[in-house]
Amino acid sequence: MLSCPTNERKISMTLIRWNPERKLAPWHPVNNFTGEFFNMHREIDRLLDRLAGDVTDDGKTSTWLPVVDVLERDDAFEVRAELPGIKKEDVKITLRDDILTIRGEKKQESEKKEQNYHRVERSYGSFQRSFALPASVQGDKIDATYHDGVLTVVLPKSEEAKPRDIEVKVK
Repeated sequence: MLSCPTNERKISMTLIRWNPERKLAPWHPVNNFTGEFFNMHREIDRLLDRLAGDVTDDGKTSTWLPVVDVLERDDAFEVRAELPGIKKEDVKITLRDDILTIRGEKKQESEKKEQNYHRVERSYGSFQRSFALPASVQGDKIDATYHDGVLTVVLPKSEEAKPRDIEVKVK
């Protein structure tokens, strides 16, 4: 309730959850019901996916998978994985048959019985992400660094794969 000092009226306001996908249009009984039904369906799917876990690249289920960016530069490919709360000792990187695999485990902190948790949303458990590499990667020169919860794997390209400038001669 809001109080207005000039005329002492009380105004009641209802808060509506902001939805960026919601269109600003007049209310329509059929359209609004259909839109809300699809929103509810999407939320239920999201919840069930979260409860069941995600499917890893090898077909196994995992309670969570780290998000990864893969980018290409002139001299190398770069894989960046967000691994918040994971110690570098709990991460293993392997290269086998031109497949780069990042695996590890996010360990759950021990719950203290005297603390009252109101909500627990963070996921824990082991994970595995695999990426097929082009033949132009020099597997023996791969470098990995881990800083502030971000793993960066640099995969240098072979000399043949690097772009080069060719001088044009004028005769």
